[in-house]
Amino acid sequence: MAEEEQKQYIFTNSEGLEGNSSKDYTGKGKAQYPNGEIYEGEFVNGVRQGYGVYEYPAPGEEIPGDKYEGEYYNNKKQGIGKMTYGAKNENYYGEWKNGKRHGEGLYTYNNKDVYSGQWQNGRKHGNGTYLFAKTQMRFKGEWHENNLIHGEWIYPNGVTYSGKFQNNKPNGEGFWSFPNGNQVIGQYKQTKIPGQDNNDKNVNIRLEWEVVQE
Repeated sequence: MAEEEQKQYIFTNSEGLEGNSSKDYTGKGKAQYPNGEIYEGEFVNGVRQGYGVYEYPAPGEEIPGDKYEGEYYNNKKQGIGKMTYGAKNENYYGEWKNGKRHGEGLYTYNNKDVYSGQWQNGRKHGNGTYLFAKTQMRFKGEWHENNLIHGEWIYPNGVTYSGKFQNNKPNGEGFWSFPNGNQVIGQYKQTKIPGQDNNDKNVNIRLEWEVVQE
């Protein structure tokens, strides 16, 4: 998804006149780029600015291409917009800045998991909630570069863990709360599982829980 401005392409203005560039044009138009990408929407002084739809070519006959519908500023996605990732069967709706997810937004994954919250430079960053569709468990709290660092692990039956996280898993001091009002205070320790490839930091970690106070 390059989306860089290209020097030569087919441009059609709102009156149906064709040219090889949108240079200095202001108004609605359609740009068809040599790589198969198509933008149709508003231009200001020759650049994509305002509302538009940008379509990316399909990677295969039975695989849909990506599609962006939303606001642009100076050729970049900026403002409110929806991105449909065709090959991944995922989508994002929310705020953009300088071509990246930035601000408040909702991302739906192909397994039906949903993240709703803040983004920064294309990553989950700030306050947000991640819902696991299969188990209906939730991570809620403060995120830093795609990882939950402090918050809650909420079960559908009302049991909740609150504390610090590392690699999207509990780490350090925290406490469990139960629907009957009871609490258990303790701390988690993360250890890597011996004999496994530890490149995937989210999979090969064993959690050890030590009770401090009941």
